[in-house]
Amino acid sequence: MDTTEFRKRGKEMVDYVADYFEQLDKRQVYPDVEPGYLRPLIPDSAPQDPESFEDVLKDVEKIIMPGVTHWHSPYFFAYFPTASSFPALFADILSGGIGCIGFSWAASPACTELETVMLDWLGKMINLPEEFLAGKDGEGGGVIQGSASEATLVTLLAARTRTIRRVQSENPELTEADIMSKLVAYASDQAHSSVERAGLIGGVKIKNIPSDDKFAVRGSALKKVLHEDRAAGLIPFFFCATLGTTPCCSFDRLLELGPICNKENIWMHIDAAYAGSAFICPEFRHLLNGVEFADSFNFNPHKWLLVNFDCSAMWVKTRSDLTNAFKLDPLYLQHCHQESGLVTDYRHWQIPLGRRFRSLKMWFVFRMYGVKGLQEYIRKCSNAFRAGVTNRHLKFMFIGLQLFQGSNKLNEALLKSINDARKIHLVPCHLREKFVLRFAICSRTVESVHIQFAWKHISKLATELLKAQDKQQQ
Repeated sequence: MDTTEFRKRGKEMVDYVADYFEQLDKRQVYPDVEPGYLRPLIPDSAPQDPESFEDVLKDVEKIIMPGVTHWHSPYFFAYFPTASSFPALFADILSGGIGCIGFSWAASPACTELETVMLDWLGKMINLPEEFLAGKDGEGGGVIQGSASEATLVTLLAARTRTIRRVQSENPELTEADIMSKLVAYASDQAHSSVERAGLIGGVKIKNIPSDDKFAVRGSALKKVLHEDRAAGLIPFFFCATLGTTPCCSFDRLLELGPICNKENIWMHIDAAYAGSAFICPEFRHLLNGVEFADSFNFNPHKWLLVNFDCSAMWVKTRSDLTNAFKLDPLYLQHCHQESGLVTDYRHWQIPLGRRFRSLKMWFVFRMYGVKGLQEYIRKCSNAFRAGVTNRHLKFMFIGLQLFQGSNKLNEALLKSINDARKIHLVPCHLREKFVLRFAICSRTVESVHIQFAWKHISKLATELLKAQDKQQQ
């Protein structure tokens, strides 16, 4: 394919994607396929001779689309929103076209410097404390990770390294293995499973702090566990606070937790993966109060800020905490500016070495929407939420549905009926042993008509389930 054909086929692909979005509400949101459906539809090995673009595109519709769960469908209410916008898609095309691998400043200066500036832009949009911004002479700064899971892992590993070095400086007789065996990290019993996974990868104990009746961690609960663990000879070193938990969107109490972490010399990381985008609106910014006590903070613009996956924004107050943990400099990665103090080499801020030009997506979206446009989008989603919680029929949807009170078995059956029908898509969670159906406003195209349809559909299936149960009992 030469540039002439690329121009032609590129326009056809843009048309296909545009048609996909325009007709998305007519596609079945959840695929009706069985495991292994795809292998019989394609050859056992790659073709020896080239095939045409037309044939490939036909097979996209014939083979791929039947097995796609349509995350951007207005009938998709599962998991979490995945951000999408045409400016971000344009930026993805440009990023793929440029194709740079920005592991160091020298590898692509624009890739590195735009990312630094975009994280400062975004940090200012949510009114982060100055210490988190790179600026011209700051000690902190931001970086784009692939996901909030990566951000949690990176910060836990950095906290582990910082703590080991501190303890060894105070107790030279202790080996790294001695200290590692005593390290313990903490998170809410409502925290995302990625926190526990970070502990597994990092080789440290993870303890869950009991949440209160609103599923939030309070300072008193953390203080109690810390006292017990220090008395047992353990070394607390990391606490992950959550703003917007996965099961029910509860918020840990930062203003209580932060001072405790600072006093106890514990790294506090804030995971606001889903909720963080709302903080660009001044009326929601108070929910971030207490971030000033944190060592690191993360949220996902790729969930709710119109920037396509993957784009997880993470900030640290002290960048040297990251570089001290991850810095390795083989000769083939060195360059003449690396010790100048004027550049950032993001390979020292992350797990992978390579990285794409992801900041282009932020640059395009921020410029083509503007802060006011992004705030308007967040408020539209918020208004949908407000309409739901004030409507007696829809209230359950935004706090989690347990339609059959006290019966996990019936609620499990209801969820199966919903997803088997493939009209809408939901996923569950557990809240204190209760099986709960989560309902999230995910698509940027969702309107009240789609929510009303979902409620009627769920009500119909629930009624049918009850009738079937009554018939069985008779």
